[in-house]
Amino acid sequence: MTGEDGIARCPWGSSGVLRAYHDEEWGRPVAGEAAVFERLCLEGAQAGLSWLTILNKREGYRAAFHGFDVDRAAAMTDDELEALLVEPGIVRNRAKIASVRTNARAAIELRPDGGLEVFVESFAPTRTPKPTRASQLPTTSPESVALSKALKKRGFGFVGPTTVFALMEATGIVDTHLVGCYRRGVSGRWPA
Repeated sequence: MTGEDGIARCPWGSSGVLRAYHDEEWGRPVAGEAAVFERLCLEGAQAGLSWLTILNKREGYRAAFHGFDVDRAAAMTDDELEALLVEPGIVRNRAKIASVRTNARAAIELRPDGGLEVFVESFAPTRTPKPTRASQLPTTSPESVALSKALKKRGFGFVGPTTVFALMEATGIVDTHLVGCYRRGVSGRWPA
């Protein structure tokens, strides 16, 4: 879709907050435990909701969960999590809120094996989709199914295959920018 600025983008990233996310962040690799942990938690929070809802609450999540510092999130008390149930800056779903602490604790357990970032990256596919229209966009892959199972086995929650595929897209592990989108190939992992 070519916008009023003459730039071809994926249709979902045509305006506002979504355009900024599409143009500046989505599909780019992230580095470090906190960055991967944030994307994992936000994708889990999005389950059943629009991504725009989560983007609009992102700063609320960062404040509620200590900037997604894994150690600090892992140390949150039951009372702290309970208090978040009335926090308008995040999605007030008890299971999703609790999953952040659960996932932080699971991420700490991955550190002796290289950490969350290395673990997620180890499921990178050998090729990426090349969709030319939105109807061709996959929502899962064999790799996201395998990563979902592996994360669940390690104690993570809200990490179904679709959620994990979205994580892989968001961090450039797979490139689902449509062919013709000016951001295609931005991760450097895959040619445009």
